[in-house]
Amino acid sequence: MGELNIVLVEPEIPQNTGNIARTCAATGASLHLVRPLGFEITDRKLRRAGLDYWHLLDVTLYDSLDDFLEKTAGGVYYPTSTKAARIHTDMRYERGGYLLFGRETRGLPEALIEANLERAVRLPMIPDARSLNLSNTVAVMAYEVLRQWRYPGLLTHGKFG
Repeated sequence: MGELNIVLVEPEIPQNTGNIARTCAATGASLHLVRPLGFEITDRKLRRAGLDYWHLLDVTLYDSLDDFLEKTAGGVYYPTSTKAARIHTDMRYERGGYLLFGRETRGLPEALIEANLERAVRLPMIPDARSLNLSNTVAVMAYEVLRQWRYPGLLTHGKFG
């Protein structure tokens, strides 16, 4: 589908994944879900999680992080982490790259971040804040990438009446 790839590594909370899926659907981004998931993918649970845009979504499931890395070998990965030194607006994102997001409770594996340290990014926060909600982080990141690309394929203006 799109050139923007959102990757959730072992997401735990269906409502977050539903919100992220809606963001992907509205922006034309592809969603990649890496198992194990903290929930079952069923129509009922996805609707409860806010995913009534399923027909607009391009989603791929992977059995594990190793499966994802094998199937996307050669891809450009942008891990997001509160441990990263670079803020998200200082990075220039390649089309077709993968924005990687970790579990709500633990984030991404440190080895994955370290393997892609030059492209690891963070969102600025006050020192006492632990993290933002995962779905908020994905939305901020997705729109920063799309802003840099000048919102390809997206409506950038509306009209009244």
